Amino acid sequence: MKSNVGQRTRAFARVLGPFFTIITVVVILRASDMRQLLTEFTASDVWPWVTGAFILMGGIAIVAFHQYWRGAPAIIVSVLGWLLVVRGILLIAFPNVFASVADRMVGATGAWTVAYILMALIGLYLTYVGWRPGKQDDELHISIDLPRAA
Repeated sequence: MKSNVGQRTRAFARVLGPFFTIITVVVILRASDMRQLLTEFTASDVWPWVTGAFILMGGIAIVAFHQYWRGAPAIIVSVLGWLLVVRGILLIAFPNVFASVADRMVGATGAWTVAYILMALIGLYLTYVGWRPGKQDDELHISIDLPRAA
């Protein structure tokens, strides 16, 4: 069972790590565009709904397939899953509240820069955990025994 926990955590870390690293670095680099992006995002009720639905689906998938809370990487993956569930629900159920909070927070660039740097570091950590070489790589490969043709 323990190897299944490690395999599953590493698999999620391989996806979540690079995703959060890339997204946070791009947000930091495009910080001056965030207010305009938020304005365009909230101009229609469709974007928060569609985005919230996909975020909710992704969060539920993480929560459903990663119910492990032992060790830092597993805890981070599980917490990120639950945060995505909450964010998805907020976007589809309360888009105006979400937009209002986001609008107030866009101006706090210093605090957000620190938060995004922290998220980028978490992403780098998960990337390392997910992609580091080692004995565990053999556990990630699934072998299928097929009959030989000859």
